[in-house]
Amino acid sequence: MDILILLALALAPGGAIAVYIYLKDRHEREPVGLLVRSFFFGLLSIFITLLISDIIGQFITIDESSITEQAVHAFLIVALVEEFSKFIFVRGILYNNKHFNEPFDGIVYAVMVSLGFATFENILYVFEGGVGTAILRMFTAVPAHAMFAILMGYYLGKAKFEHKKSYYALHALGVATLFHGAYDYFLFISFVPGIVLGALISLVVGIWLAKKAIRIHQLASPFIIKPAVEVAAENQPLENSDPTNPST
Repeated sequence: MDILILLALALAPGGAIAVYIYLKDRHEREPVGLLVRSFFFGLLSIFITLLISDIIGQFITIDESSITEQAVHAFLIVALVEEFSKFIFVRGILYNNKHFNEPFDGIVYAVMVSLGFATFENILYVFEGGVGTAILRMFTAVPAHAMFAILMGYYLGKAKFEHKKSYYALHALGVATLFHGAYDYFLFISFVPGIVLGALISLVVGIWLAKKAIRIHQLASPFIIKPAVEVAAENQPLENSDPTNPST
């Protein structure tokens, strides 16, 4: 019974976030089968992460007491490798699917892939750390993975549907890596008194930007039927919106 409780606690945050994002896709929801496939792509991305990390580990060692080396660890060895492993499935496979037909779909598919990764990771941590770990990660690590994915998916949506803006795909990987790296870095140097608060701040800021990104792409859907005057009023702010720019 204890195993079942731990498994339920490990699966719950990913499931809740998946339902939340699915319901936010208000205008033309994705096939459930394709979403399940995206989730399993996330599981496969774990093996890519392990392979790349193992190769890097042959050449680079990190002094865990070094603030500088922990930055390399957080941003490059962990964040970039993990986000790249998820990115290649979203950009390389799902991006070209016929059902990816509005900007918000970038968010949907990126989140589903990320949840596949995060849920498997969460199961490992929860079974090792118990109920306390499950509750802590329910409100931190799993939402953080979803937040990284929303920001990635936002820029992939822009890359596909804004004319001659394919370079936004690089922004997608870069922004996800930046927030992931910042979150991890403050945790990795938690031996510095009070620095762990930085992880919480980066998470809160990231979630605020993610909610903004969701709203922007909801309004950008081509499936919304609007009066001509409303379309004209909304076009300008949508074109210039960037959830990572506080001034927009």
